[in-house]
Amino acid sequence: MHDFDWSSIPGALPFLWEGMKVSLEITAIAVVFGILWGTALAMMRLSPVKPLAMFAAGYVNLFRAIPLVMVLLWFFLIVPQVLRGAFNLDPNTDVRLTSAMIGFALFESAYYSEIIRAGIQSVPKGQVSAASALGMSYAQAMRLVVLPQAFRNMVPLLLTQAIVLFQDTSLVYVSALADFFGAAYKVGDRDGRLVELLLFAGAVYFAICFAASQLVRRYQKKLNAHVAH
Repeated sequence: MHDFDWSSIPGALPFLWEGMKVSLEITAIAVVFGILWGTALAMMRLSPVKPLAMFAAGYVNLFRAIPLVMVLLWFFLIVPQVLRGAFNLDPNTDVRLTSAMIGFALFESAYYSEIIRAGIQSVPKGQVSAASALGMSYAQAMRLVVLPQAFRNMVPLLLTQAIVLFQDTSLVYVSALADFFGAAYKVGDRDGRLVELLLFAGAVYFAICFAASQLVRRYQKKLNAHVAH
């Protein structure tokens, strides 16, 4: 039977916190960029211009059909070479974090695109017709009428996807980044207490994601109550 010893955790908390900051940083960048690029992809996919719609559909289907860990590995191997060539960086420059952020952002934008596209389609088409009757162009109607309503309805799904993204940041181990999971693994491996550190990491992930999920659920209830009235 395993003899549990949690004594390594208190002294490792500063290192673990540094890893948590990496996980949160990747999550924040990927969420912001994912929503922005995802919105553009959703608009292109709904566009009557076929080349734009085909490009967006191909992009979304490609990234949704490839495992995230494979995407991260590709970007870990390719992006550093591109960045060093484009910006004449020193070969020893560490661009692993940048590579991970780019990989996550481009991957997540495919999922955000589908959420946003569904949100846009949930707004009655009559809204666009009414905006057009008021003299708005299609772009103005989307920006001022459709998207605000769509995003209000989509917030719970967008937040839920952000929680999933936070969980997935543990996959950056493929690039040897010291995110929270990676930091916990390193401490556990160093001290011979891998089981304890991985259990601790799992408990932290559970606490954060469960609390965030409860907040999203409360917001969803308030939103539903507001719509009902």
